[in-house]
Amino acid sequence: MSAPLDSRQLRAFVTLARTGSFTRTGRELHLSQSAVSHSLKALEEDLSCRLFERTGRSVRLTSAGEQLLVHAEKIVMEMATARERLGQLNRWGHGRIQVGVTTTACQYILPGVLREFKESFPHCAVQIEPGDTPALIDLLREGRVDFAIGLEPRDKGSVEFRPLFADELVGAVGPLHPWGKEGCLDRATLASERFILYSKTSYVIGLIEEYFRSEKMALPVAMELGSVEAIKELVKLGLGVSILAPWAMRKELEEGSLVAVPLGKRRLRRQWGILIRKGQRLSLAHETFIGLCKTVTEGFGNDIALAKRGA
Repeated sequence: MSAPLDSRQLRAFVTLARTGSFTRTGRELHLSQSAVSHSLKALEEDLSCRLFERTGRSVRLTSAGEQLLVHAEKIVMEMATARERLGQLNRWGHGRIQVGVTTTACQYILPGVLREFKESFPHCAVQIEPGDTPALIDLLREGRVDFAIGLEPRDKGSVEFRPLFADELVGAVGPLHPWGKEGCLDRATLASERFILYSKTSYVIGLIEEYFRSEKMALPVAMELGSVEAIKELVKLGLGVSILAPWAMRKELEEGSLVAVPLGKRRLRRQWGILIRKGQRLSLAHETFIGLCKTVTEGFGNDIALAKRGA
């Protein structure tokens, strides 16, 4: 592979091709005429060809020079664009942040955060990578996201966890369902129910299955869906029951189209938070985004009280 061309020599070449004068080129580049001449001579020696025909004080391109100019102009323009883009990163509000977010948080937490964040950083690009908590931890370790919004993992390893809020998973049933009328989950009829739960591969399913095993209850799953909204609609139609967080069905609980019932005497609690690589330094934009996550989710733990009123 040939050695790359010197960027300063290319810039002098492009400028001289445009001005046709060593004097004017030196003035534009803030170089002496001899420095421009030396730079062009070095470039010609590197390429083993003449790039300019010199006639008195003026110059004109040779065939080789015309061929090089086609490429050199693009290269110089790309370098100028790169410098401008990098310069923008140092200006207030510019840059990019990459955030990993669970699917549920994408739907119920992220919209409010993004709306507020864009007011403070209107020119900062936000790249969202959705995934379950274990997948988000992998993205963090690979450096593909700056931080993530997810559930507290059992094994944090190289990941730091900043708590946001704690919630409780409860049974979700239609208003005419017997559990909704009784205000509790009936173990006697549990086996005959059709449970509609979130995707089997999700982190939360493991928590639910572990809870049911510890309570010595069977978990008859009839359907798995990757959308909380779809699950809620099926439950409202009386096609099954589910296990959801109250804040994910706040609207339905308030209007009475869904009823929340406790799973048992022991609560199934979860802790949500921000996942960051240990020792990672965060920018002002990162810290602002995380601060808005805390603000937006302040009342999410209080939705447990709403669920109890609904029950």
